[in-house]
Amino acid sequence: MSVSPSSSARAAREAVARQLRTLRKEAGMTVVDLAAACDWHHSKTSRIENALTGPSANDIRRWCDATGRSDQAHDLIVQSINAETLYQQWRDQVRSGLRHLQERRVRFFRETALFRVYSSGLVPGLLQTEGYAAAVLRIAAYSHDLSVDDSAEAARARVERSRLIHEPGHRFVAVIEESVLRYQIAGAEAMAAQLGYLLTAGALPAVSLGVIPMGGERTHWPEETFHIYDDKLVSTELVSAEVRVTRPSEVNQYVETFERLRGMAVYGSEARGLILRAIEALH
Repeated sequence: MSVSPSSSARAAREAVARQLRTLRKEAGMTVVDLAAACDWHHSKTSRIENALTGPSANDIRRWCDATGRSDQAHDLIVQSINAETLYQQWRDQVRSGLRHLQERRVRFFRETALFRVYSSGLVPGLLQTEGYAAAVLRIAAYSHDLSVDDSAEAARARVERSRLIHEPGHRFVAVIEESVLRYQIAGAEAMAAQLGYLLTAGALPAVSLGVIPMGGERTHWPEETFHIYDDKLVSTELVSAEVRVTRPSEVNQYVETFERLRGMAVYGSEARGLILRAIEALH
């Protein structure tokens, strides 16, 4: 079973909290003692030690000074920053609009040679048509209560970004659940166009598209949607945040999970058959 991104982020924060608690106890200090030495309320100490609040760099320096372990401050600050940036709040990301979010990732995508994505809910972004992408992004704008809905412009930017699957130097391996073909995210016409495009895109030399049939016996349960960029980064989307995983051991867990899911998928004519049946179901 792969480690969920929410668990990874929580565990990273808890590791920092645990080390800070150990420093306090080794110094023979109570929660109140530590708070007094750092000149803050003791409830703040409790929140940090229980991983309810992430400490700032200055908090960590004061904590280490108070416990006589200033030598530990730098490493703990780096570890804490890594823990807090596991979560990238969606509201922060979309503050400049959904179109901006699509455009700012273009360079990173162009630098990636191998894209691997498992999706349990949506057609992967790099395989989306403009109509389908607009529907997806309209839902995102509504869900995050954005003051300006620029989903149409964002959809065009997403499709423009997707042109890289036609460029040399990139390989795209996608595994989707058959249910993705059946979820009516957009209107019937847009859905038909999207499913039709999957038939075309799946035949591209740089694209491998696998579909896990709903009726087949599973050897691995459905997972949250996740993307693997080369072997360096995994990103997955939760309700409240995008989580980015870079620790090699965790990235490897996702790679192994992806391979298990990929092994359950069908390809070629079998995958096309599932897509064609989903198109027929629209009428």
